[in-house]
Amino acid sequence: MIETDEAICAARVRELNDAFRKAPHSRGKVCLTRSIAALPLSAQLAILHRVMNFDAFTEDNDPYQEHNFGAIEFDGEKIFWKIDYYDLACEYGSDDPSDPAQTTRVMTIMRANEY
Repeated sequence: MIETDEAICAARVRELNDAFRKAPHSRGKVCLTRSIAALPLSAQLAILHRVMNFDAFTEDNDPYQEHNFGAIEFDGEKIFWKIDYYDLACEYGSDDPSDPAQTTRVMTIMRANEY
């Protein structure tokens, strides 16, 4: 089976997103919504730990196979995380999310009702 350029690009984006999610401090920016940031630090760290270890990707929650969105449960509440792709200045969308030299990844962690 020959992979298309689109499939190769999606695989590269997925690889970069997984690396970022697992080590966000070194590969992009993490944003917490106000309600997440208002939680005690221990809760914020527990949520981040669950996001970093998330691997429950399915065709339903990851139709483009980019691993750029997920949902976890924390303290009886649904928490979403989402990765977006920006240019290096974070002013516009990235022209090529598969190229880390021209992409800044930004992961937002929020309560589901904030989405």
